[in-house]
Amino acid sequence: MFNIPAITWTLTAVLLLSGSYHALQAARSRQRRDRVNNILHALMNILMAAMLWNLAPATMLAQIAVLTGAALWFVIQAVARPEFKTFCAGSQGRLKCAYHALTMAGAALMLAMMGQGTTPAQGTAPAQTMTMPMPMPMPMPATHHAMAAAPQNTATAMFGHSPALAILPTIFFGAAAVAFLILLLRGRATATTPSHASASRLPVRAEHGLEAIGAAVMALMFATIAV
Repeated sequence: MFNIPAITWTLTAVLLLSGSYHALQAARSRQRRDRVNNILHALMNILMAAMLWNLAPATMLAQIAVLTGAALWFVIQAVARPEFKTFCAGSQGRLKCAYHALTMAGAALMLAMMGQGTTPAQGTAPAQTMTMPMPMPMPMPATHHAMAAAPQNTATAMFGHSPALAILPTIFFGAAAVAFLILLLRGRATATTPSHASASRLPVRAEHGLEAIGAAVMALMFATIAV
């Protein structure tokens, strides 16, 4: 995805560390909802790290389906009735679940955009290999090539405006990174001196810092598609 190996390795390390943190939180969580949410976040970070290296392109549709399902899961939590206390409670919790739904949807969209470059190349090679040795009349190869090019035209029609489509997620996640950074700095400035109060704020600060880093990574990866 990036032409500079140092940036690719740095983003990979950040995503894997973030995924490890969520996996550890999932193992420590006592509530099933928190366990599932952290597992989904860990999986998203792993898939994004694999996306940087174009790993397992054959499972791209399955990855998109998993991330789309995760986005729907967070949407359900965000819009659930207040009686269902196992889901997001309060306006702040619902807002957080809505943001996480957008994050999962953004990762699925990024996968779809990145996959457009590999799918046509994989589809054209077998078609050329099969048609080259066989002598055919002139109208037949033209029809055959038109049929073989149909999936490519479909992909082009779906993702032909990928750079323009990536601008809005770039702006959104860039603004989210700034917002979480402000919340992190504000939490430090308003931290109280007693140890129990600072200890209670520590998970909140870690969450804001993690969200800021994650949003910045999403914005950077979408920016590479937009340019």
